[in-house]
Amino acid sequence: MASRNKCLALGFLAFLWAELCTEGKEKEEQTCRLLGKFDLNGYVDAKNHSLVIGGLFPIHSRTIPANESILEPVSAKCEGFNFRGFRWMKTMIHTIKEINERKDILPNITLGYQIFDTCFTISKSVEAALVFLTGQEENKPNFRNSTGAFLAGIIGAGGSSLSVAASGILGLYYLPQVGYASTCSILSDKYQFPSYLRTIASDKIQSEAMVRLIQHFGWVWIGTIAADDDYGKYGVKLFKENMENANLCIAFSEIIPKVYSYEKMQRAVDAIKTSTARVIVLYASDIDLSPFVLEMVYHNITDRTWIASEAWTTSALIAKPEYFPYFGGSIGFAIPRTDIPGLKEFLYDVHPSKDPNDVLTIEFWQTAFNCTWPNSNVPYNSDHRVNMTGKEDRLHAMSDTFCTGEEKLEGLKNTYLDVSQLRITNNVKQAVYSMAYALDSLSRCEEGRGPYVPGNTCAFIPDFEPWQLMYYLKTLKFTTHDGRRIEIDENGDVTGYYDILNWQLDDNGNIAFVKVGEYVFTNSMFELVITKNTTIFWNTESSECPHSVCADVCPPGTRRGIRQGEPICCFDCIPCADGYVSQEPGQRKCKQCGEDYLTNAQKSECVLKEVEFLAYDEPLGFTLVILSIFGALVVTAVTVVYVVYRHTPLVNANDRELSFLIQVSLIITLLSSMFFIGKPSDWSCMARHVTLALGYSLCLSCILGKTISLFLAYRISQSKTRLTSMHPVYRKIVVLISVLVETGVCAAYLVLEPPRVYKNMEAQNTKIILECNEGSIEFLCSVFGIDIFLALLCSLTTSVARQLPDNYYEGKCITFGMLVFFMVWICFVPVYLNTKGKFKVAVEIFAILASSYDLLGCIFAPKCFIILLRPKRNTNEIVGERISTLDKGIQLTASSVSSEINNTVVSTVLDD
Repeated sequence: MASRNKCLALGFLAFLWAELCTEGKEKEEQTCRLLGKFDLNGYVDAKNHSLVIGGLFPIHSRTIPANESILEPVSAKCEGFNFRGFRWMKTMIHTIKEINERKDILPNITLGYQIFDTCFTISKSVEAALVFLTGQEENKPNFRNSTGAFLAGIIGAGGSSLSVAASGILGLYYLPQVGYASTCSILSDKYQFPSYLRTIASDKIQSEAMVRLIQHFGWVWIGTIAADDDYGKYGVKLFKENMENANLCIAFSEIIPKVYSYEKMQRAVDAIKTSTARVIVLYASDIDLSPFVLEMVYHNITDRTWIASEAWTTSALIAKPEYFPYFGGSIGFAIPRTDIPGLKEFLYDVHPSKDPNDVLTIEFWQTAFNCTWPNSNVPYNSDHRVNMTGKEDRLHAMSDTFCTGEEKLEGLKNTYLDVSQLRITNNVKQAVYSMAYALDSLSRCEEGRGPYVPGNTCAFIPDFEPWQLMYYLKTLKFTTHDGRRIEIDENGDVTGYYDILNWQLDDNGNIAFVKVGEYVFTNSMFELVITKNTTIFWNTESSECPHSVCADVCPPGTRRGIRQGEPICCFDCIPCADGYVSQEPGQRKCKQCGEDYLTNAQKSECVLKEVEFLAYDEPLGFTLVILSIFGALVVTAVTVVYVVYRHTPLVNANDRELSFLIQVSLIITLLSSMFFIGKPSDWSCMARHVTLALGYSLCLSCILGKTISLFLAYRISQSKTRLTSMHPVYRKIVVLISVLVETGVCAAYLVLEPPRVYKNMEAQNTKIILECNEGSIEFLCSVFGIDIFLALLCSLTTSVARQLPDNYYEGKCITFGMLVFFMVWICFVPVYLNTKGKFKVAVEIFAILASSYDLLGCIFAPKCFIILLRPKRNTNEIVGERISTLDKGIQLTASSVSSEINNTVVSTVLDD
């Protein structure tokens, strides 16, 4: 049906403006006449005026649908009186009269007007545009002079689609057109609309402001509803682009049909019902929005927050108390309000009796007071639209009550007389003033100093071309009556300023538009300012700011996982992997913790790993330190005993100096365990094993010197030939060589591949085990391999010498001590390899202490027992007592070994 109407309208335009040309005889001139007239209503005042300014206003809200049975195109009639549009039209007339009364603008020049009702439809806007250009009252078209006065430009039209349609025609002739309510961004395109300018900001600014508002309240999941026209489609298009740039998401996008369609309307209703979006942007005019509002009421859809575009934010057609449960709490953008001096009185100066032919005033009166004007056939309150069910037409009959003419406008409460929210009305005033100021600048041009080339010529009123006036309009700058600065840029746009309004109920139960913020241009940039001291009414169950998201923001410790095929605002919260954290809500990726850190239980922070080492202040470490120090003190005590009793036979037995060196080495090995305790460092790592190896090397080489002496003594006792015992110097040379070799290997170890501190994080993920990386395993094996070799030699020599009879059994004690020494270190290996962390170090220290205590006890405990507790046995007689043998008499003392073989005595000196 809509397509058919469009075709009929276009055909009607072609039909009306076709010229019926008839040829007379040879030199008879051609004559043209109109085949019909457009059904247009409006106001004209062109007599005795120099110039005329045209106006396009939506005094009605719609046209009556065409009768489908009539095949010929007809100019539709209008219905649905629009009080708001009627006020805009009256404002233009009031402004023109105000300009005519001023002496500083256009002196000696008066302005008239020619105003048409667009009925808020494209077809009527096109009809009016054609009439402006050629007129329809004369036989010959008279371009821009149909009223008898020269047409300077057009003010209007009232909606974006209407302005697009009208400007498409007027722009062909470059006829200036200044809009007051059309915000569609496409009108900024000067290639398509070269002569269009406006005193209202483009939707480009409003869409940016909407996104800023959405970001301010933390909404990310937004629905959109748009009118099925240029205003709605281009507005939502810009809004979606800005949403995408801000990483916000559109939950759904539906349209409100211009001609009621149950299927399309139901699709929009279902989208709102089923979506989780609780915030919805409405880009539509108040007239287009009316059927949609009724649908919301019919379906009882509440608990939604609506973001209103400037076209309906303050519209009394929508802002009715009965709609508040559904649209209360709406946040809308509105043009800053102002007061217009004298307008209220002018609006009240209206009465049908002033002009019986003024059908618009008669219809206004009838609609306002719901009565019929006497002797008038002007219809009112008619409605031929399809209702919400889509099944029947409705027509409200005229009232039986006649108007008396004495009705009082002061008692009315309608949009026409409401001057408390003059917003777009002020834009109408500024649009008229824009035209007047441009004409004034044109009239003041001085020949030779004009803007036109060649020759810097001027244009003159009334004989000027449209493009000449456009020059002044494009460079126009002026200050309004309320102090606001108007500057039109190269695209014909002005800077946008918006009040942010919140729908609330006042004490009288009426809807109040409470200013809660503004969107202003400051410091070369736009800024959204929300008033802190103003309470915003939220139409939600909790009366709190709505929560409009597809998925809640992922908490710290999780990351956003994309849902395949869904917008980026719809996601799953995936816990961070081990070793990764997300510290802020809503992070896309988890951040990896450093190697010294691990995640907390919530995986929201990196916490420093517990550093594990055998510390002095813990019980195990403290115990081992006590054992080490105690052992060193015991060895020191033994040394003191030896020093005190250094001249006794028992101390002198089998090389006293080696005994002292063994005591020193045991102190070194016992105290070397201290390097294994505490926080490891590079120097402690280098010192621990080197000190231990040198201590063992000194100890074992000294024991080897003793065992070699006992071994030779045993060989002498068993030999039938004359043998010589080992001189004491040689024993010390053995010790010196062993220690020097060990020192050389250790020095090479420390220089070439020294041990370093190592952070072992493989053993336990939650801990850092500080331990020593031994560097070269080959060097480490070489260092302790020398000690093992010395220990084996000691074991071999003393195992043979253990049969040597001796009163204090030193050979047997050393044999037992070396046996325990090997058992300790053999048991150490598997335990060490199967232990982790600080206990691994404790096992090594325990082995060191055990082997040291073993040597201390086996070598020195028996002697100290005799020296301190059995001093009577510490004599040459006892120590040197003859011991009978099976076949020979051999005297063995700690100081001599005498072998009597074949009546020959061999004297072996064992001491120095």
